[in-house]
Amino acid sequence: MTNVAVKPNEKAARSAVDASAEVPLGARLRHAFAFRNTAALYLLVFMVIIFSLWIPHTFLTTGTWRSLLSDGAVTALVAVGMVVPVAAGVVDLSIGAQVGLGAIVVARLLVSSLPLPLAIVLALAAGAAVGVFSWLMITRARIPSFIATLAIASLITALIAWISSSEQIINLPPEFAAIGTGQLFGITYPFFIMIAVALVLWYVLERTPIGRKVYATGGNPDAMGGNPEAANLAGIRTSRIILGSLVTEGVVAAGGGLLLTSQLSTGDPTVGPGYLLPVIAAVFLGSTQFRGGRFNIWGTVVAVYVLAVGVKGLQLAGLPIWIPDLFNGVALLLAVGLAAWRAPR
Repeated sequence: MTNVAVKPNEKAARSAVDASAEVPLGARLRHAFAFRNTAALYLLVFMVIIFSLWIPHTFLTTGTWRSLLSDGAVTALVAVGMVVPVAAGVVDLSIGAQVGLGAIVVARLLVSSLPLPLAIVLALAAGAAVGVFSWLMITRARIPSFIATLAIASLITALIAWISSSEQIINLPPEFAAIGTGQLFGITYPFFIMIAVALVLWYVLERTPIGRKVYATGGNPDAMGGNPEAANLAGIRTSRIILGSLVTEGVVAAGGGLLLTSQLSTGDPTVGPGYLLPVIAAVFLGSTQFRGGRFNIWGTVVAVYVLAVGVKGLQLAGLPIWIPDLFNGVALLLAVGLAAWRAPR
């Protein structure tokens, strides 16, 4: 009989499969639903109970929950786009400005009588261009991502003011408004667009070699951190991975801005920055859910709606207008703290 040599990595993979098969089903379920792994879901249940007892006549209505799903769709879309570069080790502080750029570019192009499909493509291309520029600053100019993207946010803000003359752009075509306000089962189209984008990005990150390279570029696949040097030594072209991640984020963020303009039927030059805090909070809180400290798509989507439920409940209870900012700020601190706590030493 001929002996077949088994490569070390194949042996390791088989050992891992055998080990996972030996874990009892009960133990796996306990791990999957442990508070440490699904804290956001427990927080969601807690808030639903509190608000149901506090304001049952407004919080428990079907209209409130449909509105919540629709209103959180753009934030969730932008957040899942941001998961990709963050997983690759780049935290992009220009994400809010990119939303604003997509919102104002599509509005300006539409009032300039460009066909709707062309205006959408050019707005998404503007987001991709921001991703390329961010990549150049981070990988070629070697500016730390925090500083580079913070400066880029300021540049984009100036560009938005120039394009819009610091005024709202009105008289958009009605067929464009249908994209953001049309409904299916009582929920607006942006929610379903967000789910479709999330499915695609989840598949790429979790089921393809490209996704494994993204996580390797960002550091330990099962924890926070970043070690592109180690990924380079492993043969991964980290510069290309970062480029693809930033371009993906730019396109998705511009798409979020496009949907926002469609919902408002107005190009508003001030809408973008408000997305920065809730998006970052959702991405970091999402990293503590389901995947043991790894940035992931569905954890981020859940985190967006957990934060949205908290904000909506407080608003319905009649609390002051500054409460959402306070809630999101506290959520960001807790999210980063939980993410750091989950990371192994």
